Amino acid sequence: MFVEIMCWASIGLIVYSYLVYPIILALLAKLSPQKSPRKIEEIPVDQWPMVSLVIAAYREESVIVERLNNALQIDYPGDNIEIIIGVDGNEDATGELINTFQDTRIRLMQFPERRGKASVLNDCIAVARGEIILFSDANTFWDADAAKLLVRHFEDKQVGGVCGRLLLTDGSTGENVDGIYWRYENRLKEWEGKLGALLGANGAIYAIRKEIYQPIPSQTIVDDFVIGMRIHQSGYQLLYEKEAIAREETAPTISDELQRRTRIGAGAFQSLTWLWRLLLPRYPLVSWAFWSHKVFRWFCPAFMVIALVSNFLLAQTPLYQTLLALQGIFYTTAVLGNFSLLPGKLGKFAQAVWMFVNMNIALALGFNRWLFNTQKGTWKRTERSETES
Repeated sequence: MFVEIMCWASIGLIVYSYLVYPIILALLAKLSPQKSPRKIEEIPVDQWPMVSLVIAAYREESVIVERLNNALQIDYPGDNIEIIIGVDGNEDATGELINTFQDTRIRLMQFPERRGKASVLNDCIAVARGEIILFSDANTFWDADAAKLLVRHFEDKQVGGVCGRLLLTDGSTGENVDGIYWRYENRLKEWEGKLGALLGANGAIYAIRKEIYQPIPSQTIVDDFVIGMRIHQSGYQLLYEKEAIAREETAPTISDELQRRTRIGAGAFQSLTWLWRLLLPRYPLVSWAFWSHKVFRWFCPAFMVIALVSNFLLAQTPLYQTLLALQGIFYTTAVLGNFSLLPGKLGKFAQAVWMFVNMNIALALGFNRWLFNTQKGTWKRTERSETES
């Protein structure tokens, strides 16, 4: 009986997190009344608050000039915006290239020693003059209207933060290559945002009131998630603005993507030590979303192993023999997807199955790194395509 409970509970939690929860979330978001912010064109120039765009950079000499040119094209009153670039360690020409810009809106903070992104963000925000802090990455490019689309929400004093939408692009063509899973995740963000239960931010594009920012621990791995979730802890709302667009290249290789996901996985488990209170009923919608969308998924690798092992132990009746066969087909499909051995739509489905398995392998590796404290707060730069330089 115990083995049967473990088998069905594991399968049930996986299905709930990835299928049932999104359905319930979509229905609740559709029924939830929405309050629309003012249109950009209705806000007078003198009513836009001072903002600080903060970008933490590490060895970004190949892209920093293009990133700053993009930042300077942001459609926002020139006297009310500053761009702070925090360079983590003086290991290449990133700081020198920043100094070639004569625009007074750009401020370089060159840190001689590499300490990690969290420390860079803390120090940059401490000196920022903006009422609103805009966060972005050195390899991310914003649409011109993105800043205004984020900032307009702060007219509502209950809003503590706003997250924009990241689109993934191909490094060679620049075309949008958002996959099924990424579009699925963005839709979940949109629905959670409508319910006031958005789970963290996306480091590529988000904003927060400076007055509620709390310095994050120097060893923080997933800074955007921790900063975003702390907005809920502060009693403010975290919204999602899907029209505020940032664009970023996908990781160039599967190995790079696995490393990125493993690092995020380690950061996810680390964040629980600081954010566990948000799992309590005191934060009803946030707690429900946190358990359903994040925690259950973070433990999905364990659920998958338990489901397979318990199913194997129970494979003495036709029901469990059939279930074991289905699991075998699932993992076989993942292997075929990894090697792209199937044609057409069947091949795309197999690749999606492999991505799911690969994502859970990364989570398991991330848990191992967190458990043995082998994942550091400093980040490793991902090499990008030559088209960026």
